Amino acid sequence: DDVYKQWYQRRVREKLTQAELNKRKEEQEAKKEAESKEKEEPIHENLNRVMTDIEVAQSVEQAIAALDVNDGVDMHPEKRVKAAWTAFEQGRISQLRAENPSLRLSQIRQMLRKEWQKSPLNPLNK
Repeated sequence: DDVYKQWYQRRVREKLTQAELNKRKEEQEAKKEAESKEKEEPIHENLNRVMTDIEVAQSVEQAIAALDVNDGVDMHPEKRVKAAWTAFEQGRISQLRAENPSLRLSQIRQMLRKEWQKSPLNPLNK
């Protein structure tokens, strides 16, 4: 008997009038409208697709030229130092030997290193 009364009271509390149902429905619709207004932000322009200051390439060579950002400036001269030194040494060592036949090879190489520091052929001087 007691269980039945509790169940009945809960059931009565759960029942809603037509006015209450309409009120809840309006509240839900108002929530949905508010959420949809929040979602309707203005669409920003996709900056990835803006075509300003863009070079259009028709061939592979043009594409490489368009992507080349260093414009002929050597970004890593330290990578070419050894090859440049070898070429400089081979070209200049015979001249120094002819000018100074009495000097040892180590002395000639010291002179070469001093010249190399000032030489325009040294990639690190550019």
